[in-house]
Amino acid sequence: MDKYESLKLENQLCFPLYAAARSIMKEYNAPLGALDLTYTQYIVMLVLWEHERITSKQLCTLLYLDSGTLTPVLKALEKKGLLKKARSKEDERLLICTLTDAGRALKEKALAVPPAVGQCVNLSAEEARTLYKLLYKIL
Repeated sequence: MDKYESLKLENQLCFPLYAAARSIMKEYNAPLGALDLTYTQYIVMLVLWEHERITSKQLCTLLYLDSGTLTPVLKALEKKGLLKKARSKEDERLLICTLTDAGRALKEKALAVPPAVGQCVNLSAEEARTLYKLLYKIL
């Protein structure tokens, strides 16, 4: 066996993951542009639509983001009026993010995003579930 076999692009698990992620991320541009959201803002909103109120630390954990990445995203969403940030009265170290009425209203418009992006993924429902499980196993 060639000692450089492991250095071939075709043997890199990271490459198809990277290329597929880039391809899918491009598909988000138009539907998220219509909502005036970036992808990172969108995934924060997904969590807020599910939980309504959550700490920034919990957001970091759920979204696999560090606080340095999340902080400007929360600031931008607050500026857009989609969430409110406040320090916890019980523990000043905790930053609590709460969905606003405008944030709730955006949820209805966001219903168009998953089907728009889903069209670009050429997988059966079963293949998509399998891929989802495998990707979370990697995480």
